[in-house]
Amino acid sequence: MAATAEAPTVVHLHESDHVAIAGSDLAEGLEVRAGGQLISVREEVRRGHKIAVRSVAAGEPVRRYGQVIGFAAVDIRHGEHVHLHNLEYREFERHYEFAAEARAEDVVPEPRRTTFQGYVRSDGRVGTRNYLGVLTSVNCSATAAKRIAQQVRFSGALEDFDNVDGVVALTHGTGCGMAPDGEGIEVLRRVMRGYLTHPNFAGFLVLGLGCEDNQIVQLTRDVPLRADLPVVTTTIQELGGTAKTVREGVARLTEMLPEANKAGRSTVPVSELVLGTNCGGSDSYSGITANPGLGAAVDRLVAQGGTGIVGETPEIYGTEHMLVRRAESRAVGEKLLDKIAWWQDYTAKNGGSMDNNPSPGNKAGGLTTILEKSLGAVAKGGTTTLRDVVDYAAPVSSRGFVFMDTPGYDPVSVTGIVAGGANVVCFTTGRGSAFGCTPVPSLKLATNTPLYEHMREDMDVNCGGVVDGATTIDELGDEIFEHVVRVASGERTKSEEFDYGEEEFVPWHLGTVM
Repeated sequence: MAATAEAPTVVHLHESDHVAIAGSDLAEGLEVRAGGQLISVREEVRRGHKIAVRSVAAGEPVRRYGQVIGFAAVDIRHGEHVHLHNLEYREFERHYEFAAEARAEDVVPEPRRTTFQGYVRSDGRVGTRNYLGVLTSVNCSATAAKRIAQQVRFSGALEDFDNVDGVVALTHGTGCGMAPDGEGIEVLRRVMRGYLTHPNFAGFLVLGLGCEDNQIVQLTRDVPLRADLPVVTTTIQELGGTAKTVREGVARLTEMLPEANKAGRSTVPVSELVLGTNCGGSDSYSGITANPGLGAAVDRLVAQGGTGIVGETPEIYGTEHMLVRRAESRAVGEKLLDKIAWWQDYTAKNGGSMDNNPSPGNKAGGLTTILEKSLGAVAKGGTTTLRDVVDYAAPVSSRGFVFMDTPGYDPVSVTGIVAGGANVVCFTTGRGSAFGCTPVPSLKLATNTPLYEHMREDMDVNCGGVVDGATTIDELGDEIFEHVVRVASGERTKSEEFDYGEEEFVPWHLGTVM
Protein backbone atom coordinates (compact mmCIF):
# COMPACT_ATOMS: atom_id res chain seq x y z
CA MET A 1 0.00 0.00 0.00
CA ALA A 2 1.35 3.41 -0.93
CA ALA A 3 0.04 6.68 0.49
CA THR A 4 1.22 10.22 0.02
CA ALA A 5 3.24 11.73 2.85
CA GLU A 6 1.64 15.11 2.28
CA ALA A 7 -1.87 16.19 3.24
CA PRO A 8 -4.42 15.46 2.04
CA THR A 9 -3.71 11.72 2.01
CA VAL A 10 -4.94 9.29 -0.61
CA VAL A 11 -4.38 5.52 -0.66
CA HIS A 12 -3.25 3.93 -3.91
CA LEU A 13 -3.14 0.17 -3.38
CA HIS A 14 -1.66 -1.29 -6.58
CA GLU A 15 0.36 0.10 -9.46
CA SER A 16 -2.29 -1.02 -11.95
CA ASP A 17 -5.16 0.67 -10.08
CA HIS A 18 -7.12 3.40 -11.83
CA VAL A 19 -8.39 4.82 -8.53
CA ALA A 20 -7.13 5.86 -5.11
CA ILE A 21 -9.10 6.29 -1.88
CA ALA A 22 -9.38 9.69 -0.24
CA GLY A 23 -8.09 9.68 3.33
CA SER A 24 -9.87 12.98 3.98
CA ASP A 25 -12.31 15.23 2.12
CA LEU A 26 -10.68 16.51 -1.07
CA ALA A 27 -11.75 19.94 -2.32
CA GLU A 28 -11.76 20.88 -5.98
CA GLY A 29 -8.40 22.29 -7.09
CA LEU A 30 -6.26 20.48 -4.50
CA GLU A 31 -3.31 18.44 -5.67
CA VAL A 32 -2.65 14.94 -4.34
CA ARG A 33 0.11 12.48 -5.11
CA ALA A 34 -0.94 8.99 -6.20
CA GLY A 35 0.38 6.45 -8.64
CA GLY A 36 3.71 8.28 -8.78
CA GLN A 37 2.24 11.55 -10.02
CA LEU A 38 0.50 14.69 -8.87
CA ILE A 39 -3.26 14.65 -9.52
CA SER A 40 -5.36 17.80 -9.59
CA VAL A 41 -8.74 17.21 -7.96
CA ARG A 42 -11.40 18.20 -10.52
CA GLU A 43 -14.40 17.97 -8.16
CA GLU A 44 -15.07 17.38 -4.48
CA VAL A 45 -14.28 13.84 -3.33
CA ARG A 46 -15.48 12.83 0.13
CA ARG A 47 -13.36 10.87 2.59
CA GLY A 48 -13.37 7.18 1.70
CA HIS A 49 -14.47 7.77 -1.89
CA LYS A 50 -12.51 7.09 -5.05
CA ILE A 51 -10.55 9.56 -7.17
CA ALA A 52 -9.32 8.62 -10.64
CA VAL A 53 -5.53 8.61 -10.83
CA ARG A 54 -5.57 7.97 -14.58
CA SER A 55 -8.14 8.45 -17.32
CA VAL A 56 -10.36 5.55 -18.38
CA ALA A 57 -12.36 5.37 -21.62
CA ALA A 58 -16.05 4.46 -21.53
CA GLY A 59 -16.51 0.68 -21.48
CA GLU A 60 -13.04 -0.05 -20.14
CA PRO A 61 -12.50 -1.93 -16.85
CA VAL A 62 -11.64 0.06 -13.74
CA ARG A 63 -9.25 -1.53 -11.24
CA ARG A 64 -8.72 -1.31 -7.50
CA TYR A 65 -6.63 -3.84 -5.51
CA GLY A 66 -5.20 -4.71 -8.93
CA GLN A 67 -8.57 -6.30 -9.76
CA VAL A 68 -11.65 -5.29 -11.77
CA ILE A 69 -14.25 -3.44 -9.67
CA GLY A 70 -16.49 -2.33 -12.55
CA PHE A 71 -16.49 -0.60 -15.93
CA ALA A 72 -16.43 3.05 -16.89
CA ALA A 73 -19.99 4.06 -17.79
CA VAL A 74 -18.64 7.22 -19.47
CA ASP A 75 -15.18 8.61 -20.12
CA ILE A 76 -13.50 9.22 -16.77
CA ARG A 77 -10.73 11.81 -16.50
CA HIS A 78 -7.95 11.66 -13.93
CA GLY A 79 -8.82 13.74 -10.90
CA GLU A 80 -12.56 13.00 -11.12
CA HIS A 81 -14.71 11.42 -8.45
CA VAL A 82 -15.42 7.78 -9.38
CA HIS A 83 -18.71 6.41 -8.07
CA LEU A 84 -22.27 5.52 -9.05
CA HIS A 85 -22.52 8.22 -11.74
CA ASN A 86 -19.64 6.94 -13.85
CA LEU A 87 -18.80 3.38 -12.72
CA GLU A 88 -21.10 0.45 -13.47
CA TYR A 89 -21.28 -3.26 -12.77
CA ARG A 90 -20.85 -5.73 -15.61
CA GLU A 91 -19.99 -9.38 -15.74
CA PHE A 92 -16.45 -10.21 -16.83
CA GLU A 93 -14.56 -13.38 -17.67
CA ARG A 94 -12.83 -15.11 -14.77
CA HIS A 95 -10.13 -17.75 -15.18
CA TYR A 96 -10.27 -20.60 -12.68
CA GLU A 97 -6.88 -22.10 -11.82
CA PHE A 98 -7.75 -24.65 -9.19
CA ALA A 99 -5.30 -25.06 -6.30
CA ALA A 100 -2.64 -23.00 -8.10
CA GLU A 101 -1.71 -21.22 -4.87
CA ALA A 102 -2.44 -24.00 -2.37
CA ARG A 103 0.49 -24.40 -0.01
CA ALA A 104 1.54 -25.93 3.24
CA GLU A 105 1.30 -23.27 5.91
CA ASP A 106 4.04 -22.42 8.35
CA VAL A 107 3.03 -24.16 11.56
CA VAL A 108 3.96 -22.94 15.00
CA PRO A 109 5.42 -25.85 17.00
CA GLU A 110 3.13 -26.95 19.83
CA PRO A 111 5.47 -25.92 22.68
CA ARG A 112 5.41 -22.34 21.34
CA ARG A 113 1.66 -22.11 20.73
CA THR A 114 -0.47 -19.52 22.47
CA THR A 115 -2.94 -20.74 25.09
CA PHE A 116 -6.22 -19.39 26.46
CA GLN A 117 -8.55 -20.16 29.33
CA GLY A 118 -11.53 -22.14 28.05
CA TYR A 119 -14.26 -24.53 29.17
CA VAL A 120 -13.32 -28.08 28.17
CA ARG A 121 -16.48 -30.10 27.55
CA SER A 122 -17.02 -33.86 27.80
CA ASP A 123 -16.79 -34.29 24.02
CA GLY A 124 -13.39 -32.55 23.94
CA ARG A 125 -14.61 -29.31 22.40
CA VAL A 126 -13.79 -26.04 24.14
CA GLY A 127 -16.15 -23.21 25.00
CA THR A 128 -15.34 -19.55 25.51
CA ARG A 129 -18.50 -18.83 27.53
CA ASN A 130 -20.81 -20.84 29.82
CA TYR A 131 -24.51 -20.19 29.15
CA LEU A 132 -27.86 -21.83 29.72
CA GLY A 133 -30.17 -21.64 26.70
CA VAL A 134 -33.89 -21.67 25.96
CA LEU A 135 -34.28 -22.83 22.36
CA THR A 136 -37.65 -22.64 20.60
CA SER A 137 -38.80 -25.07 17.96
CA VAL A 138 -41.37 -22.61 16.61
CA ASN A 139 -42.28 -18.93 16.75
CA CYS A 140 -45.36 -19.80 18.79
CA SER A 141 -43.22 -20.55 21.86
CA ALA A 142 -41.02 -17.44 21.52
CA THR A 143 -42.90 -15.26 24.03
CA ALA A 144 -42.84 -17.94 26.72
CA ALA A 145 -39.14 -18.61 26.08
CA LYS A 146 -38.24 -14.94 26.45
CA ARG A 147 -40.33 -14.68 29.62
CA ILE A 148 -38.52 -17.68 31.12
CA ALA A 149 -35.06 -16.26 30.38
CA GLN A 150 -36.02 -12.83 31.68
CA GLN A 151 -37.43 -14.19 34.94
CA VAL A 152 -34.29 -16.22 35.62
CA ARG A 153 -32.09 -13.21 34.88
CA PHE A 154 -34.13 -10.76 36.94
CA SER A 155 -34.77 -13.13 39.86
CA GLY A 156 -31.22 -12.72 41.13
CA ALA A 157 -30.65 -16.48 40.92
CA LEU A 158 -27.54 -15.99 38.75
CA GLU A 159 -25.79 -13.90 41.41
CA ASP A 160 -24.73 -17.00 43.33
CA PHE A 161 -23.20 -18.70 40.27
CA ASP A 162 -20.17 -16.78 39.08
CA ASN A 163 -19.20 -19.34 36.44
CA VAL A 164 -22.51 -19.03 34.57
CA ASP A 165 -22.48 -16.19 32.05
CA GLY A 166 -26.25 -15.99 31.76
CA VAL A 167 -29.43 -17.35 30.22
CA VAL A 168 -30.23 -16.66 26.57
CA ALA A 169 -33.54 -17.19 24.76
CA LEU A 170 -32.96 -18.30 21.15
CA THR A 171 -36.22 -17.53 19.36
CA HIS A 172 -37.07 -17.19 15.69
CA GLY A 173 -39.95 -16.49 13.31
CA THR A 174 -40.51 -19.87 11.72
CA GLY A 175 -40.91 -23.58 12.60
CA CYS A 176 -44.40 -23.97 11.14
CA GLY A 177 -46.32 -23.02 8.02
CA MET A 178 -43.62 -24.87 6.08
CA ALA A 179 -43.13 -28.26 4.48
CA PRO A 180 -42.46 -30.90 7.16
CA ASP A 181 -39.46 -32.08 5.16
CA GLY A 182 -37.17 -30.60 2.54
CA GLU A 183 -34.59 -27.83 2.42
CA GLY A 184 -36.38 -25.20 4.50
CA ILE A 185 -36.98 -27.22 7.63
CA GLU A 186 -33.64 -29.02 7.33
CA VAL A 187 -31.76 -25.71 7.37
CA LEU A 188 -33.68 -24.65 10.48
CA ARG A 189 -32.96 -27.94 12.21
CA ARG A 190 -29.29 -27.76 11.21
CA VAL A 191 -29.02 -24.37 12.92
CA MET A 192 -30.78 -25.61 16.05
CA ARG A 193 -28.66 -28.77 16.25
CA GLY A 194 -25.55 -26.63 15.87
CA TYR A 195 -26.56 -24.56 18.88
CA LEU A 196 -27.60 -27.62 20.91
CA THR A 197 -24.13 -29.09 20.46
CA HIS A 198 -22.22 -25.79 20.85
CA PRO A 199 -19.53 -25.84 23.56
CA ASN A 200 -20.58 -22.43 24.91
CA PHE A 201 -23.69 -24.00 26.48
CA ALA A 202 -23.93 -25.81 29.81
CA GLY A 203 -27.61 -26.76 29.57
CA PHE A 204 -30.79 -26.31 27.52
CA LEU A 205 -34.54 -26.05 27.71
CA VAL A 206 -36.01 -26.82 24.28
CA LEU A 207 -39.52 -25.39 24.10
CA GLY A 208 -42.23 -25.89 21.51
CA LEU A 209 -45.94 -25.21 21.22
CA GLY A 210 -46.75 -28.85 20.47
CA CYS A 211 -48.50 -28.97 17.11
CA GLU A 212 -45.84 -27.35 14.88
CA ASP A 213 -44.20 -28.79 11.77
CA ASN A 214 -40.78 -28.65 13.47
CA GLN A 215 -41.46 -31.33 16.06
CA ILE A 216 -38.93 -31.49 18.88
CA VAL A 217 -38.63 -35.27 18.66
CA GLN A 218 -37.47 -34.98 15.05
CA LEU A 219 -35.25 -32.00 15.83
CA THR A 220 -33.30 -33.86 18.51
CA ARG A 221 -33.30 -37.30 16.85
CA ASP A 222 -29.77 -38.69 16.35
CA VAL A 223 -28.19 -35.48 17.70
CA PRO A 224 -24.90 -36.32 19.48
CA LEU A 225 -25.60 -34.41 22.69
CA ARG A 226 -22.76 -34.15 25.21
CA ALA A 227 -22.79 -36.32 28.30
CA ASP A 228 -22.34 -33.20 30.46
CA LEU A 229 -25.20 -31.25 28.82
CA PRO A 230 -28.62 -31.48 30.49
CA VAL A 231 -31.42 -30.95 27.94
CA VAL A 232 -35.08 -30.66 28.92
CA THR A 233 -37.68 -30.81 26.13
CA THR A 234 -41.32 -29.82 26.53
CA THR A 235 -44.23 -27.92 24.96
CA ILE A 236 -46.73 -25.30 26.03
CA GLN A 237 -49.62 -27.59 25.16
CA GLU A 238 -48.14 -30.43 27.22
CA LEU A 239 -47.64 -28.22 30.26
CA GLY A 240 -51.08 -26.61 30.11
CA GLY A 241 -50.53 -23.05 28.92
CA THR A 242 -48.19 -20.11 29.06
CA ALA A 243 -48.19 -19.39 32.80
CA LYS A 244 -47.52 -23.01 33.73
CA THR A 245 -44.82 -23.20 31.04
CA VAL A 246 -43.02 -20.14 32.37
CA ARG A 247 -43.11 -21.45 35.95
CA GLU A 248 -41.86 -24.87 34.86
CA GLY A 249 -39.19 -23.42 32.59
CA VAL A 250 -37.81 -21.15 35.31
CA ALA A 251 -37.74 -24.09 37.73
CA ARG A 252 -35.91 -26.37 35.31
CA LEU A 253 -33.26 -23.79 34.44
CA THR A 254 -32.77 -22.89 38.09
CA GLU A 255 -32.16 -26.57 38.83
CA MET A 256 -29.39 -26.59 36.18
CA LEU A 257 -27.46 -23.67 37.69
CA PRO A 258 -25.46 -25.51 40.39
CA GLU A 259 -24.17 -28.10 37.93
CA ALA A 260 -23.47 -25.50 35.25
CA ASN A 261 -21.52 -23.48 37.80
CA LYS A 262 -19.14 -26.40 38.38
CA ALA A 263 -17.60 -25.77 34.96
CA GLY A 264 -14.34 -23.90 35.22
CA ARG A 265 -11.81 -22.50 32.81
CA SER A 266 -8.55 -24.34 32.19
CA THR A 267 -5.51 -23.72 30.01
CA VAL A 268 -5.97 -24.99 26.46
CA PRO A 269 -4.11 -24.41 23.16
CA VAL A 270 -5.35 -21.66 20.88
CA SER A 271 -5.86 -24.35 18.22
CA GLU A 272 -9.22 -24.95 19.95
CA LEU A 273 -10.47 -21.57 18.76
CA VAL A 274 -12.86 -21.42 15.81
CA LEU A 275 -12.96 -17.77 14.73
CA GLY A 276 -16.01 -16.66 12.77
CA THR A 277 -15.62 -13.51 10.66
CA ASN A 278 -18.23 -11.16 9.25
CA CYS A 279 -18.45 -7.62 7.91
CA GLY A 280 -21.44 -5.27 8.13
CA GLY A 281 -21.94 -1.62 7.35
CA SER A 282 -18.83 -1.82 5.17
CA ASP A 283 -17.13 1.18 3.64
CA SER A 284 -14.26 1.83 1.27
CA TYR A 285 -11.76 1.47 4.12
CA SER A 286 -12.95 -2.05 4.98
CA GLY A 287 -10.69 -3.64 2.40
CA ILE A 288 -7.72 -1.47 3.41
CA THR A 289 -7.72 -1.74 7.21
CA ALA A 290 -10.06 -3.97 9.24
CA ASN A 291 -10.60 -6.83 6.79
CA PRO A 292 -6.95 -7.43 5.86
CA GLY A 293 -6.01 -6.88 9.51
CA LEU A 294 -8.53 -9.55 10.51
CA GLY A 295 -7.19 -11.75 7.70
CA ALA A 296 -3.71 -11.41 9.21
CA ALA A 297 -5.14 -12.54 12.57
CA VAL A 298 -6.78 -15.52 10.85
CA ASP A 299 -3.39 -16.42 9.34
CA ARG A 300 -1.84 -16.37 12.82
CA LEU A 301 -4.61 -18.58 14.20
CA VAL A 302 -4.28 -21.06 11.33
CA ALA A 303 -0.52 -21.23 11.87
CA GLN A 304 -1.26 -22.33 15.44
CA GLY A 305 -3.65 -25.07 14.35
CA GLY A 306 -6.89 -23.11 14.73
CA THR A 307 -9.77 -22.43 12.36
CA GLY A 308 -11.06 -19.29 10.66
CA ILE A 309 -14.47 -19.16 8.94
CA VAL A 310 -15.51 -16.69 6.23
CA GLY A 311 -19.10 -16.61 4.97
CA GLU A 312 -21.40 -14.20 3.09
CA THR A 313 -21.33 -15.85 -0.35
CA PRO A 314 -22.98 -12.90 -2.16
CA GLU A 315 -20.19 -10.71 -0.77
CA ILE A 316 -17.30 -12.69 -2.23
CA TYR A 317 -18.95 -12.73 -5.67
CA GLY A 318 -16.43 -11.68 -8.29
CA THR A 319 -13.50 -12.95 -6.21
CA GLU A 320 -14.25 -16.67 -6.48
CA HIS A 321 -11.48 -17.06 -9.09
CA MET A 322 -9.03 -15.81 -6.45
CA LEU A 323 -10.31 -18.22 -3.81
CA VAL A 324 -10.25 -21.33 -6.01
CA ARG A 325 -6.55 -20.64 -6.64
CA ARG A 326 -6.10 -21.07 -2.87
CA ALA A 327 -8.30 -24.17 -2.66
CA GLU A 328 -6.70 -27.30 -1.24
CA SER A 329 -7.93 -29.27 -4.25
CA ARG A 330 -10.06 -28.96 -7.35
CA ALA A 331 -12.90 -30.63 -5.44
CA VAL A 332 -12.88 -27.86 -2.80
CA GLY A 333 -12.77 -25.19 -5.52
CA GLU A 334 -15.67 -26.79 -7.36
CA LYS A 335 -17.74 -26.75 -4.16
CA LEU A 336 -17.27 -22.99 -3.97
CA LEU A 337 -18.24 -22.50 -7.63
CA ASP A 338 -21.35 -24.62 -7.08
CA LYS A 339 -22.40 -22.22 -4.30
CA ILE A 340 -21.81 -19.22 -6.56
CA ALA A 341 -23.93 -20.83 -9.30
CA TRP A 342 -26.74 -21.48 -6.78
CA TRP A 343 -26.75 -17.80 -5.77
CA GLN A 344 -26.79 -16.63 -9.37
CA ASP A 345 -29.83 -18.82 -10.02
CA TYR A 346 -31.47 -17.81 -6.72
CA THR A 347 -31.18 -14.07 -7.39
CA ALA A 348 -32.32 -14.48 -11.01
CA LYS A 349 -35.44 -16.39 -9.92
CA ASN A 350 -36.30 -13.51 -7.60
CA GLY A 351 -35.74 -10.85 -10.26
CA GLY A 352 -32.53 -9.59 -8.66
CA SER A 353 -28.87 -9.22 -9.47
CA MET A 354 -25.72 -10.05 -7.55
CA ASP A 355 -24.96 -6.32 -7.75
CA ASN A 356 -28.04 -5.54 -5.65
CA ASN A 357 -25.93 -6.30 -2.59
CA PRO A 358 -24.16 -2.99 -1.78
CA SER A 359 -26.52 -1.17 0.59
CA PRO A 360 -27.18 2.59 0.65
CA GLY A 361 -24.80 2.81 3.59
CA ASN A 362 -22.09 0.91 1.72
CA LYS A 363 -22.44 3.34 -1.19
CA ALA A 364 -22.39 6.38 1.07
CA GLY A 365 -19.14 4.96 2.45
CA GLY A 366 -17.56 4.91 -1.00
CA LEU A 367 -18.32 1.40 -2.27
CA THR A 368 -19.85 1.31 -5.73
CA THR A 369 -20.28 -2.27 -6.99
CA ILE A 370 -20.48 -5.78 -5.53
CA LEU A 371 -17.13 -6.49 -7.21
CA GLU A 372 -15.46 -3.74 -5.20
CA LYS A 373 -17.20 -4.76 -1.98
CA SER A 374 -16.24 -8.41 -2.45
CA LEU A 375 -12.58 -7.64 -2.98
CA GLY A 376 -12.52 -5.98 0.43
CA ALA A 377 -14.67 -8.62 2.13
CA VAL A 378 -12.62 -11.60 0.98
CA ALA A 379 -9.56 -10.19 2.75
CA LYS A 380 -11.03 -11.42 6.07
CA GLY A 381 -9.89 -14.91 5.05
CA GLY A 382 -6.21 -14.04 5.10
CA THR A 383 -3.77 -15.75 2.76
CA THR A 384 -3.71 -19.43 3.71
CA THR A 385 -5.04 -22.45 1.82
CA LEU A 386 -8.82 -22.88 1.56
CA ARG A 387 -9.38 -26.22 3.28
CA ASP A 388 -13.12 -26.72 2.85
CA VAL A 389 -16.45 -25.23 1.72
CA VAL A 390 -19.45 -26.16 3.87
CA ASP A 391 -23.20 -25.68 3.75
CA TYR A 392 -24.97 -23.08 5.87
CA ALA A 393 -24.80 -24.01 9.58
CA ALA A 394 -23.04 -27.29 8.83
CA PRO A 395 -20.45 -28.46 11.38
CA VAL A 396 -16.98 -27.19 10.55
CA SER A 397 -14.62 -30.11 11.10
CA SER A 398 -11.60 -29.01 9.05
CA ARG A 399 -8.90 -26.92 10.65
CA GLY A 400 -7.50 -23.93 8.82
CA PHE A 401 -9.33 -21.49 6.56
CA VAL A 402 -12.90 -22.64 5.77
CA PHE A 403 -15.66 -21.00 3.74
CA MET A 404 -19.33 -21.34 4.77
CA ASP A 405 -22.19 -20.62 2.37
CA THR A 406 -24.26 -17.91 4.07
CA PRO A 407 -26.31 -14.91 2.96
CA GLY A 408 -24.76 -11.47 3.33
CA TYR A 409 -27.40 -10.37 5.85
CA ASP A 410 -25.39 -10.12 9.05
CA PRO A 411 -27.57 -11.83 11.70
CA VAL A 412 -28.44 -14.70 9.36
CA SER A 413 -24.81 -15.12 8.34
CA VAL A 414 -23.40 -15.14 11.87
CA THR A 415 -26.17 -17.43 13.14
CA GLY A 416 -25.01 -20.02 10.60
CA ILE A 417 -21.34 -19.51 11.44
CA VAL A 418 -21.98 -19.95 15.17
CA ALA A 419 -24.08 -23.05 14.47
CA GLY A 420 -21.09 -24.37 12.53
CA GLY A 421 -18.98 -24.16 15.67
CA ALA A 422 -17.43 -20.68 15.91
CA ASN A 423 -16.65 -19.88 19.55
CA VAL A 424 -15.42 -16.31 18.89
CA VAL A 425 -16.60 -13.84 16.22
CA CYS A 426 -14.90 -10.75 14.78
CA PHE A 427 -17.24 -8.29 13.05
CA THR A 428 -15.75 -5.48 10.94
CA THR A 429 -17.66 -2.28 10.20
CA GLY A 430 -16.99 1.02 8.52
CA ARG A 431 -20.33 2.76 8.87
CA GLY A 432 -20.98 1.58 12.41
CA SER A 433 -22.77 -1.57 13.51
CA ALA A 434 -24.47 -2.59 16.74
CA PHE A 435 -24.16 -6.36 16.82
CA GLY A 436 -23.68 -9.30 19.14
CA CYS A 437 -24.26 -13.04 18.89
CA THR A 438 -24.83 -14.56 22.33
CA PRO A 439 -23.63 -17.12 23.43
CA VAL A 440 -20.50 -16.31 21.44
CA PRO A 441 -18.51 -13.13 22.16
CA SER A 442 -18.26 -10.79 19.18
CA LEU A 443 -15.55 -8.16 18.78
CA LYS A 444 -16.39 -5.17 16.58
CA LEU A 445 -13.55 -3.79 14.49
CA ALA A 446 -13.86 -0.20 13.25
CA THR A 447 -12.32 0.40 9.83
CA ASN A 448 -11.52 4.06 10.44
CA THR A 449 -10.57 6.27 13.37
CA PRO A 450 -13.47 8.78 13.08
CA LEU A 451 -15.95 5.91 13.41
CA TYR A 452 -14.05 4.44 16.36
CA GLU A 453 -14.05 7.78 18.16
CA HIS A 454 -17.73 8.42 17.32
CA MET A 455 -18.90 4.96 18.49
CA ARG A 456 -16.18 4.16 21.02
CA GLU A 457 -18.65 2.49 23.41
CA ASP A 458 -19.58 -0.03 20.69
CA MET A 459 -16.20 -0.63 19.02
CA ASP A 460 -13.55 -3.00 20.44
CA VAL A 461 -10.65 -2.34 18.06
CA ASN A 462 -9.66 0.71 16.02
CA CYS A 463 -8.20 -0.42 12.68
CA GLY A 464 -7.97 3.12 11.30
CA GLY A 465 -4.31 3.42 12.25
CA VAL A 466 -3.41 1.68 8.99
CA VAL A 467 -4.62 4.71 7.01
CA ASP A 468 -3.54 7.17 9.70
CA GLY A 469 0.02 5.83 9.46
CA ALA A 470 0.08 4.67 13.08
CA THR A 471 0.27 0.93 12.40
CA THR A 472 0.79 -1.73 9.73
CA ILE A 473 -1.42 -4.64 8.67
CA ASP A 474 0.96 -7.08 10.38
CA GLU A 475 0.88 -5.11 13.62
CA LEU A 476 -2.90 -4.86 13.42
CA GLY A 477 -3.11 -8.62 12.86
CA ASP A 478 -1.12 -9.17 16.04
CA GLU A 479 -3.36 -6.77 17.96
CA ILE A 480 -6.57 -8.46 16.79
CA PHE A 481 -5.20 -11.95 17.45
CA GLU A 482 -4.15 -11.02 20.99
CA HIS A 483 -7.54 -9.39 21.64
CA VAL A 484 -9.34 -12.52 20.41
CA VAL A 485 -7.31 -14.65 22.82
CA ARG A 486 -8.14 -12.35 25.75
CA VAL A 487 -11.85 -12.41 24.88
CA ALA A 488 -11.80 -16.20 24.51
CA SER A 489 -10.37 -16.31 28.04
CA GLY A 490 -13.24 -14.27 29.46
CA GLU A 491 -12.64 -10.59 28.73
CA ARG A 492 -16.01 -9.06 27.87
CA THR A 493 -16.66 -7.36 24.55
CA LYS A 494 -18.58 -4.12 24.02
CA SER A 495 -21.57 -6.01 22.61
CA GLU A 496 -21.65 -8.21 25.72
CA GLU A 497 -21.71 -5.13 27.92
CA PHE A 498 -24.93 -4.13 26.13
CA ASP A 499 -26.35 -7.70 26.20
CA TYR A 500 -26.56 -7.91 22.42
CA GLY A 501 -27.23 -11.31 20.94
CA GLU A 502 -30.73 -12.67 21.56
CA GLU A 503 -32.46 -10.75 18.77
CA GLU A 504 -29.56 -11.48 16.43
CA PHE A 505 -30.32 -15.22 16.40
CA VAL A 506 -31.89 -15.41 12.91
CA PRO A 507 -31.80 -18.78 11.09
CA TRP A 508 -31.86 -18.54 7.28
CA HIS A 509 -35.42 -19.04 6.10
CA LEU A 510 -35.61 -20.97 2.85
CA GLY A 511 -38.66 -22.41 1.18
CA THR A 512 -42.34 -21.60 0.91
CA VAL A 513 -44.38 -20.09 3.75
CA MET A 514 -47.63 -22.05 3.67
